[in-house]
Amino acid sequence: MNTKSEIIQISGPAVIAKGMTGTRMLDIVKVGKEGLVGEIIRLDGDTAFIQVYEDTWGLRVGEPVISTNEPLTVELGPGLLGGVFDGIQRPLHSIEDKAGSFIKRGVAVDILPRDKKWAFKPTVKPGDTVEQGDVLGLVQETPTLEHRILCPPGVSGAIAEAKEGEFLVTDPVVTLEDGTPLSMMQKWPVKMGRPVKEKLPPTEPFITGQRIFDTLFPIAMGGSATIPGGFGTGKTVVEQTLAKFSNADVIVYVGCGERGNEMTDVLTEFPELEDPRTGGPLMDRTVLVVNTSNMPVAAREASIYTGITLAEYYRDMGYSVALMADSSSRWAEALREISSRLEEMPGEEGYPTYLATRLAAFYERSGRVACLGKGNRIGAVTIVAAVSPPGADFSEPVTQISQRVAGALWALDSSLAFRRHFPSVNWNRSYTLYYDLLKEWFDKEIGRDWTTQRTEMMALLQKDADLQEIVQLVGPDSLQDSERLILEASRMVREGFLQQNAFSEVDGSCSLQKQRWVLKALLTFYEEAEKLVAKNIPLQSILDLPVRERISTLKEVPDEGFEDHCKGLLDEMADRMGELTPEGEQ
Repeated sequence: MNTKSEIIQISGPAVIAKGMTGTRMLDIVKVGKEGLVGEIIRLDGDTAFIQVYEDTWGLRVGEPVISTNEPLTVELGPGLLGGVFDGIQRPLHSIEDKAGSFIKRGVAVDILPRDKKWAFKPTVKPGDTVEQGDVLGLVQETPTLEHRILCPPGVSGAIAEAKEGEFLVTDPVVTLEDGTPLSMMQKWPVKMGRPVKEKLPPTEPFITGQRIFDTLFPIAMGGSATIPGGFGTGKTVVEQTLAKFSNADVIVYVGCGERGNEMTDVLTEFPELEDPRTGGPLMDRTVLVVNTSNMPVAAREASIYTGITLAEYYRDMGYSVALMADSSSRWAEALREISSRLEEMPGEEGYPTYLATRLAAFYERSGRVACLGKGNRIGAVTIVAAVSPPGADFSEPVTQISQRVAGALWALDSSLAFRRHFPSVNWNRSYTLYYDLLKEWFDKEIGRDWTTQRTEMMALLQKDADLQEIVQLVGPDSLQDSERLILEASRMVREGFLQQNAFSEVDGSCSLQKQRWVLKALLTFYEEAEKLVAKNIPLQSILDLPVRERISTLKEVPDEGFEDHCKGLLDEMADRMGELTPEGEQ
């Protein structure tokens, strides 16, 4: 490496250095006397343009730049779960122990703990032949999740030795006959997707426990969804609720450029959350990647790639992983800032012209796959990315591009949030492209009436939307009873089904079978009331039935014995409505 490599210009997080002959694009470099971490993002002769992942204040022209000749990589192995990392995978707790509460520039710590031993149990023996992706052994990383040590991509051969016992992550636990040592840790460049055997069709749902998502706008396991919404619409609460109640095995939560107080809440609340699946701490199957809005902008750009690489690693073990990105708008803003520092040609609203390519490449790393190696391991990465459009303007570039590449849109509505309707998902604006692929699964596992009920509910909500324009002009009192019934039934569906309390012990999560029966009860009430109204029974006498209120609050009834409770309620409703029917018209 040329020892005369030095800084010739500094512009915020962008640094230009000369004398960089022999370096490559995306190489990681150490900038200045403090060894700040940076990445080469453009080369022009022997001049390199570098984005620095740390604050550049105090950096001077003439200070040295040294290349590591490696791209930005992450360490993968036991010790990731329960960890809190920054955008370039530096463990924040280790940095705090070394440098105090305020992160100092240039501080270097080990990513995976080098002083902790893990109990390794091999699944291979001498003489076995292994290939990339094969499971070499098992480590109980947390009480609730088994870490499968994989043969790294590009490595294969016959086993000469396989050890059992307690080892550090850097200790060789398997040795191949050609002398290649394999430890429990491997490295991978974050901007390169990990290889798979085959991508599989998305035919199983990503179950969230949230009725509006599971019933109206479901996404597939291995699918992707974008959640755009203005300030205060509940994007972060939605993502945290999905992290807690979804059917994913592992959660990777990326806080990308969010406010410090929000991330503080995440860091204090997540360790205290109980995992509803196991009863243990939720952090036992969670990795947090934290990069707040006041942290260096370049590290914010890297945080998304760090998170998706960690997700792909656990996917390769055969687990279903959910990546929560909050938010992709802040990531795009980081791209815009770095691009402007490099004086690149701006695109729409100042974003770089390659914004769509970068976003599409990120979403493309989701999917349900057949994992490399022997056996039939199936893994999946599901991406749920929040978008924060300025002024809740969904026509801005990040929202529009996300809609084009994601498989579902869960559009949050400020007017619903102001009315305290949460999740504040606008059912008229949201959509999913996965339902046709998932219909067979729902019909088989939940019931053939699932799709019918979903269609009837969407039709009812659409009728309500059409009537709202008339109501605003002439008022509800001027409507006929049949039209007022539509408004009332729609209100019952909104409040009794679509609205859900994320902080309720009973209603925080709702099983698919409970969703089916709640919706069945609400729609049955509407259908039977419609018949009575057609027989000129006054609408008010129907609405005054006590059973109506009990149907509206079914969501607060615990799961245990719910189906029997619901059937009894439907029978009671039939009896009470039968009493309103004139003699001879039974």
